[in-house]
Amino acid sequence: MAATPRKNKTGRRILAAGAGLATVGALFAAMPSSAGAAGDAFDAESGYGNGKGWGRMVDVQLLSFNDLHGNLEPPTGSSGRLTRLKEDGTTELVNNVGGAEYLATHLRQARKGHRYSVTAAAGDMIGASPLLSGLFHDEPTIEALNKLKLDVSSVGNHEFDEGARELARIQNGGCHPTEGCFEEGKTFKGANFPYLAANVTNEKSGKPLLDPYFIWERDGVKIGFIGVTLEGTANIVSAEGIKGLKFGDEVETINKYAKVLERKGVKSIVALLHEGGLPASGAYNYDCDTPGAGAGISGPIVDIAKNVTPQVDALVTGHTHQAYACTIPDPSGKPRTVTSAASFGRLYTDTTLTYDRRTKDIVRTAVASANHVVTRDVDPADDISKLIKRWKDLAAPIANRPVGHIAADIDNPLDAGAYEKPLGNLIADAQLEGMAPADKGGAQLALMNPGGVRAPLTHKASGAEGDGVVTYGEAYTVQPFTNMMTAVDLTGAQLVTTLQQQVSGLNLAAPKILQVSKNFTYTLDMTKTGADRIVVDSVRLNGEAIDPAKTYRVAMNEFLSGGGDGFAVLKEHKNKLVGASDLDMFTAYLGAHSSAAAPLPVPATDRITVIK
Repeated sequence: MAATPRKNKTGRRILAAGAGLATVGALFAAMPSSAGAAGDAFDAESGYGNGKGWGRMVDVQLLSFNDLHGNLEPPTGSSGRLTRLKEDGTTELVNNVGGAEYLATHLRQARKGHRYSVTAAAGDMIGASPLLSGLFHDEPTIEALNKLKLDVSSVGNHEFDEGARELARIQNGGCHPTEGCFEEGKTFKGANFPYLAANVTNEKSGKPLLDPYFIWERDGVKIGFIGVTLEGTANIVSAEGIKGLKFGDEVETINKYAKVLERKGVKSIVALLHEGGLPASGAYNYDCDTPGAGAGISGPIVDIAKNVTPQVDALVTGHTHQAYACTIPDPSGKPRTVTSAASFGRLYTDTTLTYDRRTKDIVRTAVASANHVVTRDVDPADDISKLIKRWKDLAAPIANRPVGHIAADIDNPLDAGAYEKPLGNLIADAQLEGMAPADKGGAQLALMNPGGVRAPLTHKASGAEGDGVVTYGEAYTVQPFTNMMTAVDLTGAQLVTTLQQQVSGLNLAAPKILQVSKNFTYTLDMTKTGADRIVVDSVRLNGEAIDPAKTYRVAMNEFLSGGGDGFAVLKEHKNKLVGASDLDMFTAYLGAHSSAAAPLPVPATDRITVIK
């Protein structure tokens, strides 16, 4: 059944349609207008007008962001940085960016002077969140997004981290089914904005899980939004929570509902797509346009954008955590805007859609888009600051508990650069130690998926705990999924196949290099292609070559042992033993191997030899 939020009290007039499903958005009272005749100017401070409100052509401001992942507090370390391209062609780091308090201020300032402004997101607003949000099943983030006046969002893969039932609660509201309400006398009200899931359908009925599209309207100006997540979502979330659901092709789904919107008289359409691309530069202000080709960006979004119907006027994307504002030609060869605002609330995208009242369509040649940095040199939004403090006070007894000490920053495997990362090695070692005892699984090595490591451990983290102290809250931010650990039997041949699946099959275009525990080594030859990138003769455990016929005990989280991230061979395991959670093993390892007098050093990266 589609999720149905309550009526929003913001005064925005919005329409949502569900094609026979429960209506996700309600019809809201129109915002009062101070305009009269055509051409009237509007007060820039009020946020109502730009002088184009009643002519044939009106500018609609589209503000968008993606992959917030519950980062309400300003992200730290590399998660709170961006790269900027300078005029001389070199790059520089932009530090101290992001944070919901500052994102709110920037969005509110950006809306001033715009009579027509709509705010949209491209998924992963929740899931893989820091403890402040994750401890409370992301209720704090939804409350913050309501205050940010988010109008609509597509679902992303992380919206399914706790399954479809929990996503319905996030949309509709209500207390958590097992933990109840987190604040006495308060019931979670759910999202004021509709989550769209056009390509997520019930396998039996074929009906979308949530509403497939949404129509925003102001003074007769209508823009339709179609929301989809990546088709491969089922490969990167736990299977249990999405039983009975099918994730359809992105292009086919968008094209289908573009026709539906056209039949309803909506000719201006934006696709919110939780799938993305990889620009040639990591700088947020890199110009990825090569006229007529989109050669400055690669990845799944390029083929998708080239095949989505020309009826769609712009694509707001996500998933890859990259920043870009490109034009990629549609099937007719006409340039079309495709954007992404990195992740964690560090950027927002401001796109101007020029709307022709006579044709009811966007004038594509007049579309302009740019990413803007969420700096912290503005006043934080007071209402968001109060929200954060309220939830922090609730979380404090758990979040502030020290669990270890580090000697320096230990970085995040999601960062660009080398495939092997110190923090990934640290986590793999913690998992091996937790599952190595005979009565705990007897593991001989551990494998950790890089996408499960969500943030760096920073030596000089903000807060009162002092430099080098790792709190439970910080450890949770690194490993927020609390996956249960398993120890399983794999043959040597299956182990080698696992390594090969890092760089082939579903991971051919974007390798997913597993982080491995100490004494497990091999060579990765990136001059070759596909499975040939794994030098089979180099795969060793404790210095001995892996025997294809021998059985090895391997530790990994349940996501991996279920074949997640494209590692289908891992589902062929035998003799599974379930242990404690990955977070419990991580914090136990930090406590056992560090102290204030002897903080944990940065682990070496000497397990994977890379040939480039």
